[in-house]
Amino acid sequence: MNNTMRRLAALMLALLMILTLAACGNSAPAATAAPATEAPEAPAAEAEAADPLAYLNGQLRVGMECAYAPNNWQESEASDTNVPIENVAGAYAEGYDVQWARIIADQLGLELVIIKMDWDGLIPALNAGQIDAIIAGMMDTAERRESINFSSPYHATVYGMLVNAGTAYESASSLSDFSGASVLGQKDTALDWVIDQIEGVDHLSPVPSIGDQVARLQQGACDAIVVNVENAPAYMASNPNFVLITFPDGEGFVLPAVGSCVGIRYEDNALLDLVNQAMATVDQAQRDEMWDTAAANAPA
Repeated sequence: MNNTMRRLAALMLALLMILTLAACGNSAPAATAAPATEAPEAPAAEAEAADPLAYLNGQLRVGMECAYAPNNWQESEASDTNVPIENVAGAYAEGYDVQWARIIADQLGLELVIIKMDWDGLIPALNAGQIDAIIAGMMDTAERRESINFSSPYHATVYGMLVNAGTAYESASSLSDFSGASVLGQKDTALDWVIDQIEGVDHLSPVPSIGDQVARLQQGACDAIVVNVENAPAYMASNPNFVLITFPDGEGFVLPAVGSCVGIRYEDNALLDLVNQAMATVDQAQRDEMWDTAAANAPA
């Protein structure tokens, strides 16, 4: 009896295992993972790889004062060479810096947009993304390099002094001749910083613009102002009483940099490289012609 029961139990267990296996065979197969594939490259990354300037959206937004002839100034009528000022209705930017901006934008295949700004607002605007470049006769100095990057120079400069005719400084020939003189510069520029190279000078508080410097000298509020020698003829044309004082090589002001450069954000390395490449295509003869044209056309 016991053997019979054991055989029956074994048969029932075998039958139960068969039924369980059959049930498993009839169930839906477990889902299998799809073969791994590489995620498609993001559209933004594709665009950047194809065009490193895609983030500019087809425009080069350039900041300048539009009040620093012959580098840049403002006009009220359109011409073949000036550019509308985006934030000043009915106004156009013209000058040496504007022509450089046109060359760079054309070679990069971008639409040039000019934004008029106060000098001391240019670097903050660049870093805030309001503009993409500064082309405004700005020097590459160690202090400014703490905030932005710079291209190679597109224009060299020399500093001199403007004085009024009939004063004791009309015949000055050295920096030492201005000891005791009241001398005025432009705020946040080397036109102000170099004044302390004159021993015994009365270094006046700087003013915001070149126009302010010229007005103060014309009014007799200072004895002299520091200027770029190449810009002086434009100021003298509208102020016949002005006299330009220059200094022999090696005896004048020591400048912190060679001259004007394009200001670019630190992270925009591709733009900086392309700007330098564009500028390298313009030889010195062309640069001189551009400057002479700007100087001849600058407002008096």
